[in-house]
Amino acid sequence: MARRLNRRTFLGHGTCGLLAGSAALCTVPELAAKSSTSNKGLDYYQKLGVTPLINAAGTYTVLSASTMPDQVQAAIALAAKQPVNLNELHDAAGEYLAKRLRCEAALVTSGAAAALVVGTAACVTRGNDSAVLNIPTDMGGLKNEVIIQRTHRYGYDHAIRNCGTRFVEVETLEQYGQAFSDRTVMAHFFNAGEGKISREDWVRVAHSHNVPCFNDAAADVPPISNLWNYTQMGFDLVAFSGGKGLRGPQCTGLLLGRKDLIEAAKKNNSPNSNTVGRGMKVAKEEIVGLVAAVDWFLGQDDAAMEAEYRKRAELIASHLKNIPTVQTQIFIPEVAANHVPHLLITYDQNRVKIVGSEVIQKMRAGKPRIELNPSTGGAPASAGLPGGPNTIVVGVWMLQSGEDQIVGRRLREVLEDATART
Repeated sequence: MARRLNRRTFLGHGTCGLLAGSAALCTVPELAAKSSTSNKGLDYYQKLGVTPLINAAGTYTVLSASTMPDQVQAAIALAAKQPVNLNELHDAAGEYLAKRLRCEAALVTSGAAAALVVGTAACVTRGNDSAVLNIPTDMGGLKNEVIIQRTHRYGYDHAIRNCGTRFVEVETLEQYGQAFSDRTVMAHFFNAGEGKISREDWVRVAHSHNVPCFNDAAADVPPISNLWNYTQMGFDLVAFSGGKGLRGPQCTGLLLGRKDLIEAAKKNNSPNSNTVGRGMKVAKEEIVGLVAAVDWFLGQDDAAMEAEYRKRAELIASHLKNIPTVQTQIFIPEVAANHVPHLLITYDQNRVKIVGSEVIQKMRAGKPRIELNPSTGGAPASAGLPGGPNTIVVGVWMLQSGEDQIVGRRLREVLEDATART
């Protein structure tokens, strides 16, 4: 009959006492070997049958956004080893980030969309703690109208509407000034959107009505200075993604702005229970990871980053120079988002008999798997990027060392094969 193990006898056996119901003991060499294997880590992509890819597209969420620099990964691994009080970490990280980013206050969120939610909730509930529990279904006595330019309605409206708000659309500066009422709670601006009303006018008019302005600048670094440009312009809240140009964990975001609004956002955010942001949890590893990413990013240089991206684009283009009718151009979108060099490739479809959408599929099906920018072969996938059936767009800024060579060679193979059909 097996001897019953209690806590005392279990601890007496050390850490390797029981595995799968066995009371066999691990020897010291066995323990060391297992520890060594564990420290290396398993390739769970391989174990799960998921194929990694070369990201020649950009910081798209569906492609897992950016890759984190070594120092960010190291900071996350170290933070994972010890528990902390999450509220204390949020406060300390916010104070540190606010100093580094030249604003009154800051909050790490579980993404830029989460920053939109808790930032909007802050505007709705500030000074009214009972409202934190009631939104979005019980809006009695609460202001809930958000003014927005018609052209700034976009795929993240839901993040704002989650707080029980409704949009009031305007198109001109005159309409904007007339749209304010005793129900207006916020004026929202999409930083990469087009419209007739400038950022400066948007802030000025809102403040003349004592209404806070929110700027969604999620994908709008680099340049580095954008991290403080918009708060210093007067926007009361600004949201950035942590997992795009900042190169932090994908499930992080930055909410920057006025101290009173950031404090109100905290009340609506996890780890507080029964709040609109409770499900938007950000872990200790991610908070530390984003702080480390900001430190890394502020240590970069705009000109050096652009030069590196141009170098990658030029190398890829060099592989294509002898293919008939193929033309290449380094292109930087004029809008705030994704304002980095991209490689634009066009060709005469009478000579190169392939459409861009087919190029995407062939690059995706190869080994290694390569994802091109989704503007390739179709409508523009991001503000400011071109599109078209004979257009290939290569986003070079998330490529890792040596991947530009791989992308260039594979594109040459695909396009040369299409040319040989003639």
